[in-house]
Amino acid sequence: MTRLDDVTADLVIAELNAQGAPVVRLDPGDFPSAVTLEARLDDGGLSGLIDTATRRIDVSGVRSVYWRRPSAYTAPVDMTGAEAQWCVEQARHGLGGVLATLPGARYVNHPWRNRDAEYKPAQLAIASRSGLRVPPTLITNVGDRARRFAVEHGSVVFKPLRNTDYTDVDGRHLNIWVSEVDPDEITERLSAAPHVFQRTVDKTCDIRLTAVGGDLFAVRIDGANSLDWRLHYDELTYECVDVPPDVEQGVQSYLRSFGLVFGAFDFGLDRDGRWWLYECNPNGQWAWFPAPITQRITQALADQLGNPGGCR
Repeated sequence: MTRLDDVTADLVIAELNAQGAPVVRLDPGDFPSAVTLEARLDDGGLSGLIDTATRRIDVSGVRSVYWRRPSAYTAPVDMTGAEAQWCVEQARHGLGGVLATLPGARYVNHPWRNRDAEYKPAQLAIASRSGLRVPPTLITNVGDRARRFAVEHGSVVFKPLRNTDYTDVDGRHLNIWVSEVDPDEITERLSAAPHVFQRTVDKTCDIRLTAVGGDLFAVRIDGANSLDWRLHYDELTYECVDVPPDVEQGVQSYLRSFGLVFGAFDFGLDRDGRWWLYECNPNGQWAWFPAPITQRITQALADQLGNPGGCR
C-alpha cells in the first residue's frame, strides 16, 4: 500500500519477487481514476475484487499487507467543494474499510494501529509505561509554564507534535527542526497551538533502532553537529550496535501495546551509556542506511510479508 514513486517499497517488492511471492502495489489515491472496487459481504464474510491499472486483487486471498506511504484519498477530478469532499470520505470509509479488513491478512502495520501510534503524547506515555527512558517533557500552549520548564531544566529543546505540510507565502516548504530554546525566546504566540518542550539529552551520539517483529536493528549515528541529525546526512557515519536487554524488553512491550509489527525508534545515548527515547515513527524511513544494513531490514520485512503464517 504505497505510492508509485516509493523507492523504499521498491526494495521490499524486489526481495519478494526474488522469493517468488506475488505482489500488487496499490495506492488508494488512484481511486477512483485508476482503481475499482467490488466488495461483497454475506454469510461467508468479505470477498470481492480490487482492480488497478495492471493487477487484480482477490480480497479473500491476500495474505499480508505492507502499509507504507499511500497517498490521500481523492475525488474524481471534475468534482470540487462539498461534492468532492463527500466522495473522498466515501472512498476513505469504503475502499479504506475494505483494505483494513482483509480476512486473514497480516498487516505491517495495520493502518489504524499506525494512526494510534502517531500521537506523540501517546508514544511517550506508552514508552514510559514500557520501561523506556523518556526525557522530562512538557506539552503546553501557556507561555509562563513553558518558560518555567525551560528554567527548571536548564537546556530545553522544542519539536513539533507532528511534521505536516508547512509552506511560506510563496509556497516554499518549511521544515521545523529540533532546536534549543532559551526561556526569553518563548512568547505568548505559544498560545496558538500546543508545543513540545523536552529536556536536552547530553548525548554522545544518536541511535536509530528499526524493529521488524522480533528483529531489532540498532544503528549508532555519529557525525551530526546539531541536535537534529537529519540536517547533516552527508556528514554521518553508521555502526550497528547491540541493544541492551532493558531497551529490547521496553521496545517489544511498546510494540505490543500499540499492536505494531514495525517501528522506527529514535534514541539519544548519554555519557553514562543510557538510551533515551525521543519518539517512535510507526512508519519511519530506513532505506537510507548503507546497503548492508538496508538489506538486512529489507529481508526482515520480506520475511514478515512473504511468510506471515510463520511470523505470528
